[in-house]
Amino acid sequence: MEKPVANIIISPRITEKGSFLASQGAYVFNVTKDANKGEIARAVHTLYKVMPRKVTIVMIPTKKVSTRGTNRLGTTAKGRKAYVYLKKGESIELM
Repeated sequence: MEKPVANIIISPRITEKGSFLASQGAYVFNVTKDANKGEIARAVHTLYKVMPRKVTIVMIPTKKVSTRGTNRLGTTAKGRKAYVYLKKGESIELM
């Protein structure tokens, strides 16, 4: 059973590194924890009408953080991000 495309890509990661990579032809997305490379490539093709040439998945680990006011400890959520590489000349409009 195939997952809906809208449930695979959560959001694009808009960061300084992501902006630099976008100028090089690579885009970064937050993806679900159980999505594989083929599903991510199909989702990008369906949503943005471009075919990725390569997809790389990276785990985002949890991190220990302390709150600013109360100085309590907590953790950030873990997740996954996908680097999607496009062919030369293709681009995705994220804004």
